[in-house]
Amino acid sequence: MREKPTFTGEPRDPNSRDLDICVVTCALSGVLASRKQCPAIPYTPVEIAEEAKRAYDAGAAAVHIHARNDDGSPTFSPAVFARIKDEVRQRCPVILNFSTGTLLDDVSEQCATLRESRPEIAALNMGTMNYSKYSRARKTFDFDMVFPNTYAKISKLLGAMNEAGTKPELECFDTGHTQGTWPLVDMGLLKPPLQFSFIVNVLGGIPAHVESLQLQTRIMPPGSEWEVIGISHGQWRMLAAALVLGGNVRCGLEDHFYLPSGEMARSNGELCEVAVRMVRDVGRRPATVEEARQILGLHDGGVARAAGGAAS
Repeated sequence: MREKPTFTGEPRDPNSRDLDICVVTCALSGVLASRKQCPAIPYTPVEIAEEAKRAYDAGAAAVHIHARNDDGSPTFSPAVFARIKDEVRQRCPVILNFSTGTLLDDVSEQCATLRESRPEIAALNMGTMNYSKYSRARKTFDFDMVFPNTYAKISKLLGAMNEAGTKPELECFDTGHTQGTWPLVDMGLLKPPLQFSFIVNVLGGIPAHVESLQLQTRIMPPGSEWEVIGISHGQWRMLAAALVLGGNVRCGLEDHFYLPSGEMARSNGELCEVAVRMVRDVGRRPATVEEARQILGLHDGGVARAAGGAAS
């Protein structure tokens, strides 16, 4: 039988990666969805933390977080992110992945959040793109925008991440985003092993095909970690494809509201339960928080343990 590596909490050796283990991440709310669309979308720090706990209890090792004002509108306030971190840490030790995405060129609030809250992971959008949603029924666009992510903007965020000891999760909506990481590695701003998220099924990005994932994983540097983010319909099929190809997976209300049955999910925990079951059904198993931390090359972000096993 193949010898399994021992997880020690130290940054991983890419050559010892056990592909039977899958890191499950849950994206709790996103920035656009509202309770009019899905009643389970969390808004307040307490609601977000409760959803993080449900995801953790269902088997997620990490949660991806966008901050909201209490009325559900988006905010980039460092103080709100800090409150979210505190509320989550009172409930569970799940790995925190903070969003840094913004349409603005000014990323000062995002950089302040990174330096003050020091999340273990932060999502980093890797290229400019059309970001749109089209309605076939109405023959019109629900929204149509340009999502600007220049190298100057990316470099500012990377500088703050490196200062905070935060691992960048490289969000790539298309192959050019993945290929375009090499100058940042050459400059020393990105340090291998890299962590990629391949987003599929966003209009303006790569389509939700198995071949899309195969191409993206050929382009990324050897030894990188990757996950699939399947947006809207077809998400469960793309998670299945990633599991077969040896990738990690992300689920959650940011990406898709519905269970495979077509029923709207009542919590992020319900979506995580399905993802974890899929992991086990293909002969893999979900990573624990400690295993995910090593697989992703995290350094624990200086997080201490609080009473009851949660990190403070």
